[in-house]
Amino acid sequence: MDVRNRRRIGIAGAVAGVGAAGIGAAVGLRRLAVGRVRLRPDPDADEPFGELRGKELTVRASDGLELHVEVDGPDDADLTVVFCHGYCLNRDSWHYQRRDLRGRLRMVFWDQRSHGRSGRSDPANATIEQTGEDLHAVLEAAAPTGPVILAGHSMGGMSIMALADARPELFGPRVVGVALVNTSCGDLAEMTLGLPLVLAKVVRPLAPRTLRGLGRRADLVDRARGLGADLAFVVTRKMAFADKHVSPTVVDFLEQMIRATPIDVIAEFYPALIVHDKVGSLEALGRVPALVLVGGQDRLTPPAHGRRVAGALPDAELVEVDEAGHVLPLEYPGVVTGGLRRLIDRVRPGCLEPGRVEDEEERTA
Repeated sequence: MDVRNRRRIGIAGAVAGVGAAGIGAAVGLRRLAVGRVRLRPDPDADEPFGELRGKELTVRASDGLELHVEVDGPDDADLTVVFCHGYCLNRDSWHYQRRDLRGRLRMVFWDQRSHGRSGRSDPANATIEQTGEDLHAVLEAAAPTGPVILAGHSMGGMSIMALADARPELFGPRVVGVALVNTSCGDLAEMTLGLPLVLAKVVRPLAPRTLRGLGRRADLVDRARGLGADLAFVVTRKMAFADKHVSPTVVDFLEQMIRATPIDVIAEFYPALIVHDKVGSLEALGRVPALVLVGGQDRLTPPAHGRRVAGALPDAELVEVDEAGHVLPLEYPGVVTGGLRRLIDRVRPGCLEPGRVEDEEERTA
């Protein structure tokens, strides 16, 4: 295969990894000066992304798959927050929250099946229902007692909904709060990825077939993805972020997580996301205080989806950041961390370390 064809496959893989259905979103983006963006002053250039670590734990899922879990904080803490990451990402996507909430709080981070350091799933089990069961296994192993807050970004929020749908009895007695970030309870087949509606209607039906085709050539695609590195950077920045001043280091970090997710894993999970429907879980979620965070420019889970979730929960705080995209934990980390602090105070006032009450929401990236 010649270099041109390998590059074409690499670009296709990069685009698929960013938005799954966002094939074609890179049209016209080459005019952006990637090099100039990367050379801007970057306050996050020395941030130790991917280096924060805790006590490692291997949890066996209901189908026997090994899930990678890390526990950060004292075992005798009287509150645990379990963080569930999004599609194509891993536990390190919660970097800023992990850094800034360290203290008396106990935190659990885990890699969803087939992501990060967790085992590779049977494709038949690449479903949101199974990730909900995985979350239950993580809870049983890493936080077997005491009150728990569940925090989920994107697919991680869907995993929380799947748990609530399958095991509603946990919400109230064990799960005392939920934080749902850039997520949806259903109707994702309607998303436009920022494309004009007419074009989106053409692209959507092609995406599953395109991803399945890429998945069948996984080894070739994954080898070639690196050839489109600059374009992958631009597409990631365009599709995932809305803040034009977002740190280039943060964009690179996100793109590396996406690129580390094999293309066949992306293909396996995509159909589950599109048919996701957990409206029925909102009754159980509504039993506990909730935080719902929405990006006003989110192309993957549009803001209307978050508003719908918040509107169905009687004790929900809705935070919408107009100039934000799909990765609020990295794009506006202070907003997410500040919201989590407020949720923690709502379910257990005074649980944070003395002196850690400053408003972090002025930090934007």
